[in-house]
Amino acid sequence: MRLFHVRELDEYPTSGQRMRILSMAVLAVLIASYEGQIAPVVPLLLEDLDISLSTYGAVSATALVAGAVASVVGGRLTDAVGRVRLIVPLLMLTAVCCFLMTTVHSPGQLLAVRAVLSVVDGMAMAGTAPLVRDFSPRMGRAQAFGFWTWGPVGASFLAATVASLTLPLFDDSWRSQFVIMGVVSLILSVVIAFNIADLSPELRARIVQSEQESVARTDRSAPPRARDLFAQRAIWAHVVGIASWLVLYITLTLYGQTMLAESFDLEAARASQVMSAFWVLNILTLIVAGRVSDRLQLRKPLCVAGTAAAAILA
Repeated sequence: MRLFHVRELDEYPTSGQRMRILSMAVLAVLIASYEGQIAPVVPLLLEDLDISLSTYGAVSATALVAGAVASVVGGRLTDAVGRVRLIVPLLMLTAVCCFLMTTVHSPGQLLAVRAVLSVVDGMAMAGTAPLVRDFSPRMGRAQAFGFWTWGPVGASFLAATVASLTLPLFDDSWRSQFVIMGVVSLILSVVIAFNIADLSPELRARIVQSEQESVARTDRSAPPRARDLFAQRAIWAHVVGIASWLVLYITLTLYGQTMLAESFDLEAARASQVMSAFWVLNILTLIVAGRVSDRLQLRKPLCVAGTAAAAILA
């Protein structure tokens, strides 16, 4: 990683430096998410490859499962070798996978490339959340998570906007979008590599030790273990809740433009314009909800209200 001048900080950065590094971390989330966007070109891809929507769904489901498994592995590697040492090479590798998408001409090739991209992307994403959290300890938890969520939601907006503007320029060629993704992602990955930093293992250990000491002041029982964590009903309630919410989010990221194109007979570029407006509103709501949640120190009421609103509008 010396090639990319990735620095390990022995002292926690000041506010200006911290915000710069945090912006690079959020940009890394954005790029990792952007490279996996396919919804804007699905209507064109299905027609060109002559595959059914159900086949596309099976391919996407398989790739998502592969990515989920990879994220578990990536999480362990991130803790072992550091956040940036893992993220930067993987970001560049996922950019290469975008270029590979332009060589796809059959459902089997689509499955192979999407599965590889999902695995690499899953491992990269596993390191982005702790990296964002490392450099946002003074923020409220909702705002810190909001910064991370800017990546996936912002990537959906970016992909939809770029597709709406450029598809007509390339005769509605779906391959053009993956060339653009690869170029943009590769350039920004280099920018991230030269501007991001990681906390040294020693500094991270001191922070972890301080957190453990603060917990020990109120709970002097044995240190928590993973199996004890998963024995808690509250943890599984959170898992079920976020999984249920992701059904809506992933459906929109995989089928959003396709549903609009088929339901309202829209062209792919026009469908992406509609979805880009949707994602803008999503980002604005995310910012407002995070600030309100931290100010009121309430999580559940906002989650319930948001879930109910989404269910009604869906």
